[in-house]
Formats: sequence, C-alpha cells, structure tokens
Amino acid sequence: MEVSVEITFSPLQDDFEEHIIRFIKNLRASGLIVIENPLSTQVFGEYDLVMNILHREIKSSFEELNHGLFYIKLVKTNRSEYEPYF
Repeated sequence: MEVSVEITFSPLQDDFEEHIIRFIKNLRASGLIVIENPLSTQVFGEYDLVMNILHREIKSSFEELNHGLFYIKLVKTNRSEYEPYF
C-alpha cells in the first residue's frame, strides 16, 4: 500500500533551523521520494517503509530536542506525481 505523508516539524527552541535541516537531509538519504516547500516536507512510498523511516527519524529528532512538535497528515495513495489541473 502506497502513502503520502505531509510533515511539519517545529523545534521549539532557538537553534530550530539546524534540527529541521538534519531531519530533511535524513529523509532525503532514506531513499523515499521527498518534496519540500516552505511550510512542510512531503514523503511518498510504501506504507511500512515510510512509517519505519519516520519512526526512526522522529525519535532521533526528539532525542536531540528539549521541546518540539510534528504535525503529520497521511493519505492512502502515492500523490507524488500530482499536478493541478486548473
């Protein structure tokens, strides 16, 4: 089963940028399809693989932070090739 995941990572501390960059670089290195925009990062792939990678990377990010938030949306389909028709 393929999924699309939209993630917004918000470290709640002054050095937030380095944590976001590290998280995105780790996702890129995972082999998943990763698309970034100014407000979120989107990842696409097979459900078990995506969730295992997110589990690992979110845990790693939380271990490096005092406080942080992840907002996550999941869609049951791979929407990586979506293009607006309007």
